[in-house]
Amino acid sequence: MGWRVKVSHVTHTEYDGEAHSSYNEVRMTPAHHVLSSRIKVTPSVPVYTYEDYWGTTVKAFDVSEPHRSLTIEAVSRVETGGPRKPRRTAYDPDPSMEELLRRTPMTAVNADLEELARTQAKGRDVHETAGTICELVAARVEYMPGSTGVQTSAQEAWDLGQGVCQDMAQLTAGLLRAAGLPARYVSGYLHPRPSAEIGEPVVGQSHAWVEYWAGEWLPLDPTNRTYVGEAHVVVARGRDYSDVPPLKGVYQGPPGSRQEITVTVTRLGPASPALGRL
Repeated sequence: MGWRVKVSHVTHTEYDGEAHSSYNEVRMTPAHHVLSSRIKVTPSVPVYTYEDYWGTTVKAFDVSEPHRSLTIEAVSRVETGGPRKPRRTAYDPDPSMEELLRRTPMTAVNADLEELARTQAKGRDVHETAGTICELVAARVEYMPGSTGVQTSAQEAWDLGQGVCQDMAQLTAGLLRAAGLPARYVSGYLHPRPSAEIGEPVVGQSHAWVEYWAGEWLPLDPTNRTYVGEAHVVVARGRDYSDVPPLKGVYQGPPGSRQEITVTVTRLGPASPALGRL
């Protein structure tokens, strides 16, 4: 059974002076069964919506007047699905998945790690291979907030032995691809406390995990060593983090700025029985 969830994601940027203009893309609209979703921008400007190459909903806007701060508030109510466990189906490689088998600068690993990934596939089916690689990453990379940044590559996270969910997802995707499995980087949100009362707002977080192709897309969360279930809210998918940043933009103005991000997740109740698996 899935959940009905409310997610509030607020990003507030203060510039060290007056910004003359800014140009922004926001990826904060969930990809689940969305009951309602809105984006509020301060200063108030028109917001345009489009779908990017990977199927993610993007909100784009320009602020052409001078401003000293920028606030983006994204609030959505969605219904999530229950845990997606693999079914023992035949794996038929799909030529259309070629892009998701390629190395990218953020997911590339060295020859030794590529060979290690290939050895995980020997004698195992696709699901066992994916699970073994996921466990390999979780055992190697210790979750350590602040130990890496958005430009940290999969190889760097492996060498460091520390990282955050973004690093573990990119490393897992890179190893899955090296083993011959198409893999997608997934970004979204995670409700961190399933025991919270219904209606209780909980400080949540942006989160990242992976999906691998086995005749259908199946998700795994290497950070938490678990299947992806009702506590996960999908927002965007791509090759790596560079395809799915929650906020991407440029501005003309002072060189310095400070940013505060607040994510609140509230479980509102069970999902509709008619929803089924997402």
